[in-house]
Amino acid sequence: MKFKILSLAFLGAALGLQAQQGYYDGVEYYRADQPEEAAIILNKTINDPGTNKAEAYYYLGQIQLKAGNTAEAKKNFEAGIAADPTNGYNYVGLGALDLKQGKKQTAETHFKNAKSLAKKDADLITEIARIYFNTDPVGFAKEIDKTIADAKKADKQSPAPYILEADMIAKEDVGKAAQYYDMAQNFDTDNTHPEAYVKYARKYFPVNPKFSIDKLKELLQKRPGSALAQRELAEKYYANNQLTMAAEQYGKYIQNPNHFAKDEQRYVGLLYFGKKYQESYDLARKLLSEDPDNIYMQRMQFLNKVALEQYADALAHADVFFANPKGGFVANDYTNYATALQGVGQDSLAIIQYNKALELAPDKADLYKDLSAAYSSAKKYNEAAAAFQKFIDKGDYSTNDLFMLARRYQNAAMSDTVPETKSGSINKGLEVIEVVMQRVPDNARIAQTRAILIFLKNNSEDTDEVYDAFKLVVDILDKNPENAKTQQSIYTQALNRLGNHALIKDDKEGAKKHFGRMLEFNPDNTALRDYLKNMK
Repeated sequence: MKFKILSLAFLGAALGLQAQQGYYDGVEYYRADQPEEAAIILNKTINDPGTNKAEAYYYLGQIQLKAGNTAEAKKNFEAGIAADPTNGYNYVGLGALDLKQGKKQTAETHFKNAKSLAKKDADLITEIARIYFNTDPVGFAKEIDKTIADAKKADKQSPAPYILEADMIAKEDVGKAAQYYDMAQNFDTDNTHPEAYVKYARKYFPVNPKFSIDKLKELLQKRPGSALAQRELAEKYYANNQLTMAAEQYGKYIQNPNHFAKDEQRYVGLLYFGKKYQESYDLARKLLSEDPDNIYMQRMQFLNKVALEQYADALAHADVFFANPKGGFVANDYTNYATALQGVGQDSLAIIQYNKALELAPDKADLYKDLSAAYSSAKKYNEAAAAFQKFIDKGDYSTNDLFMLARRYQNAAMSDTVPETKSGSINKGLEVIEVVMQRVPDNARIAQTRAILIFLKNNSEDTDEVYDAFKLVVDILDKNPENAKTQQSIYTQALNRLGNHALIKDDKEGAKKHFGRMLEFNPDNTALRDYLKNMK
């Protein structure tokens, strides 16, 4: 069946816009083995002025036949004949029904009648061969071979028989099937068989995604108005994790009147992943106005508001989303809920959400880091340290993560009033920080954390061990003169401890030296200045 669509392509080129194909998009989807999508478009466009009803009813009948609905299939074929008795395809459809019911002779009568109405139509003849194949590829092997040969004889350059030959072996011999699809593309000079490109691209995608994408781009240049070509390219970009390109292509595709609502939903997600949060939110809102209970769009509204850091709005959307009875919530939903709660200062409630996320994804190590941060913000330092330790225990951590764990133990020890647990935090923190010091020996902040833990271990007294620990901090800082400008707070803390130790040892000169350096970092500290004067 060679459809008269060249004028559509020329119209698109003339206008600089994609041509609208109407019902023919449904035909393309059917021939590309997507009957559900085909049915949506064909039913939607059946009464459009430009629809060839005989052709549309034929494909609707074939869709029903494949689904096992023989009565509905017959009804469509008969409607197609009523619309145009001279169109041979619906007689092919009636023949398919008879063949399925074992009435081979009656079926062949219908096939003969169909061919008489469309002499030398290689597409129609190939359609008969396809029906033989779909009904019984082994039992009708001779009929299939003969009918394919007849199609090639009717038109030596028709793509249709080569597409069928490819389909017949696609599961067993991908390479040879690809050769047949390639031949069909070469013969498709009037661009009426885009399924040859689409099926070819699908077969090659698992081994060569770029080649498949390039093939679909080639098709789209030839058929700029084809919803199938637009959507397949967008899908392949998405499957190849080229999310930016997928979003751009989906944005073009959804302008086609024959796009599907589910593709608009995909586009909402792609806009989100492309960090176009407001655009994603606006489209989700539009789709929700048409389908208020759509849980995916409720989720996307919520996630976009979190990403926009509009946390109060995000929580309002969360109330709607999490109340949806469809459920199916995932760990990412709860972590975003926690982020929104933290954004409005509700850290204790955020902890609950992180724990829900961990129930769903206990192996996701980073969730323990997030939970630890929430505990820390809520001033629950022992729990923060325990959560971070669980992250470390998962095994995939960096030296900086170990340093953060030591800091968590430091915070726990500084806030704890129970001697046993306080001592435990100090010892664990020291064990961890010693490992970090071995890996990064010349970092003042790491040395400072070690010194604080040693100070806590010594009951916050300036012992010799404490002096040595803070002396190391100062020695590390002194190696780089820039630290006098950038690390003044660390200098001040360390020098204060050194000065106090000197006083305990009755070393006034040492105390003056250390406190004098402190004053250099904070010359407005009048109390310290007066203290030094009194010492003199």
